[in-house]
Amino acid sequence: MLLAVLRRIFHTFATRLSVALLSFAVVWLTARSLGAAGRGSVSLFVTDCAALLLFIGLLGGSSLIFLAPRRNVWHLLVPAYGWAVVVCTAGTVLAGLLRPVPVSYLGHLWALALLQAFLSINSALLLGRKREAAYNRLNLSQVALLAGLLLLAFMGLGWREVPVYYCAAYAAYGLPLLVSFGLLRRLPDRWEGGRGLRSTAAELSHHSRGAHLSNILAFANYRLSYYFVAHFVDARAVGVLSVGVALAEAIWLIPRSAALIQYVDLVHADDKQAQLAPTLRVARLAALATAAAVGVLALLPPALLAAVFGPEFGEARPVIAWLAPGVVAVALNVACSSYFAGLGQYRTNNWATTLGLLVTVPACWLLIPRLGIVGAAMAASLSYIASTAFLLVQFGRATGAGWADWLPGSRDVAYLRELVRSR
Repeated sequence: MLLAVLRRIFHTFATRLSVALLSFAVVWLTARSLGAAGRGSVSLFVTDCAALLLFIGLLGGSSLIFLAPRRNVWHLLVPAYGWAVVVCTAGTVLAGLLRPVPVSYLGHLWALALLQAFLSINSALLLGRKREAAYNRLNLSQVALLAGLLLLAFMGLGWREVPVYYCAAYAAYGLPLLVSFGLLRRLPDRWEGGRGLRSTAAELSHHSRGAHLSNILAFANYRLSYYFVAHFVDARAVGVLSVGVALAEAIWLIPRSAALIQYVDLVHADDKQAQLAPTLRVARLAALATAAAVGVLALLPPALLAAVFGPEFGEARPVIAWLAPGVVAVALNVACSSYFAGLGQYRTNNWATTLGLLVTVPACWLLIPRLGIVGAAMAASLSYIASTAFLLVQFGRATGAGWADWLPGSRDVAYLRELVRSR
């Protein structure tokens, strides 16, 4: 059984690795073609979109995966879509009030955030029905389209302006969205009018508020530093910071791939306790792989970063080094939070991310004005370590697992070898 789980994790990891490599290509293309200032502008736009998507999850997100096995997917889709329109509209207006941005920027923000929201809702419903292959293909196709179109525009046609990113994104999210509708139509669910719609919406709202609050707080931990750097330094510094963060966080595809499969299995499992041992084993392997990967990344010389991304980006090297401890901590954080989410115990995750945010805000306020992007990396690692320590303590209290249960052993390596041989 565990070997079958590991195979599914391997497939999901392979897809996410491809997505990470293509995302790296997007970072590289925007950095090389637009420079640090242009890359900073793109990073702030992507961060604004991500913020809207997080609030959309207050009536959707992982709760769609949780409820999809037991509810009509079309009844889940209607309230999720309606809420997405409300959030994108209100969030775009708020963005215009908080920052001096052009009207054209706000138009792109509203439209692209809405496209991404609809696609994420459809993808979550497919994953909730264990259509993992379709889910993986949709995720891969959107970033492949974005990278391919940017390559064509920047390198092939010589169009090296920030608005090119917006144009490419419309196609990258719009085409997979159309495909996702076709995949949903293949499910056995049929629209039954308004019957049961209100109760489904109420249940979705109930689950989403608790499940998604931690995601909103986690986003603040991950990206609040961008706004601090933009305020205290400039857009160029945001661009350099974003490259270091993108490289370090790309490693999270390892623990997140593992946690996603474990979460889906836990939601569907009748015996929740039986999922504890597989969760611990997969988490140990993911943490070990994460530590190895981030160790290699932290050793990259500044000259290599400058050669790959451009002369301005050699400064990302200390950012990666200071992020490394936090990246490893998050590997364990993801395993614990997915376990509690699969049991519907969202309060624990919320407290962990709240603790992280309580560390992030003063750390950014104190460190970034003095140390710039290095201070941003320090603040992030402090936040990640604090929230992870809290989750490990709570996980131990809930399951009886001790600190030694998180340390990889020879049996874990044997399982990994068996998985590789089975390929």
